[in-house]
Amino acid sequence: MTTLDTLYPPTAPLDTPEHNEFRATVRRFVEEEVAPHHAQWERDGQVPRELWRRAGELGLLCLTVPEEYGGAGVDFSYSAIVVEELSRAGATGPIFYLHSDIVAPYLVHYGTEAQKRQWLPGMARGEIIGAIGMTEPGAGSDVAGMRTRAEREDGPDGPGYRINGQKIFISNGQLCDLLVLAAKTDTTRGAKGVSLLLVDTHLPGFGRGRRLEKMGMHAQDTSELFFEDLRVPADALLGEEGRGFVQLMEQLPQERLLVAIAAVGAMESAVIWTRDHLMQRQAFGAPLSDKQTVRHRLAQAHADTRVARAFLDDCMRRHLAGALDSATASIAKFWCSEMQFRVLDECVQLFGGYGYMREYPIARAWADARVQRVYGGTTEIMKELVARELFGR
Repeated sequence: MTTLDTLYPPTAPLDTPEHNEFRATVRRFVEEEVAPHHAQWERDGQVPRELWRRAGELGLLCLTVPEEYGGAGVDFSYSAIVVEELSRAGATGPIFYLHSDIVAPYLVHYGTEAQKRQWLPGMARGEIIGAIGMTEPGAGSDVAGMRTRAEREDGPDGPGYRINGQKIFISNGQLCDLLVLAAKTDTTRGAKGVSLLLVDTHLPGFGRGRRLEKMGMHAQDTSELFFEDLRVPADALLGEEGRGFVQLMEQLPQERLLVAIAAVGAMESAVIWTRDHLMQRQAFGAPLSDKQTVRHRLAQAHADTRVARAFLDDCMRRHLAGALDSATASIAKFWCSEMQFRVLDECVQLFGGYGYMREYPIARAWADARVQRVYGGTTEIMKELVARELFGR
């Protein structure tokens, strides 16, 4: 019987001997240290810190961070393998990519030497967990509507910023030690008044709200965060004041590609799980896989998954060459996440009543998939970005 690897084999640029060896390490980690415990983490609402430290010991975190700051110094293709293997296993709790491939790059690209040495080695070891604070109750994609403020002030220990406000839907919110925070340093300039600050979450004035109860991704510690007269020193500013919106936009193509990678990995496993179920499940004296209607519906899901993989591979090659533009990344994000939900919804239907039972991975994967069309920029926002490129405005 064809396996996941034979039906959806790794393709360029993820099929070198070095990539295959690394994939084996990641897969072993997922099989031994993630999969057996994920159901318990879903009940707990978060993964344990020990998992992060174990991932750091194995060199699975901050792969693209230069070696002098504790990372592996390899290209993004290795990060993609970590995302693929976790998504194929339905392991949505440990979102290592948020920490390694969204938060860490902000430090690498915009941080001072002191900031890099303060935070990155601990992040690579899994001792410091990173998160990004952008979304607010009244401002999601509308960065200009952000209300969290960081006011410059002189204090007894020198100049700094006093932060007040609130963030919501923050992944890694309960565990994070470092928050890349988007806040208004100038309330008169809209998006041009947004700056990024590095917030040590152990400082007075930082508060964690409730762990949010979500439709899916139950092992992910998505949270509300609060800032009440939280003071950070002036050297907590990441990059230049007023450049936060530009910095966010520069890093979004990789974030959107990460969502697409997770989407395709989930689709591939869903097709395999459904194929195996249809071959075992009997109806009217024969396996469901013998019924033409059923066979053709899964064949369509398989074809959609193959097309998604081909498009994703092209985006990967562009990104590794430094040529993945914002519009193409937006297409990858919305097309792959929309297709992910269509494929998983079809697979749930083909499972019948079993597809509605949370004990089956297809049910959990379906619920987990719904947010992919929302976070990282909704499908509607992605289409508007693509339309602006099409029409030049």
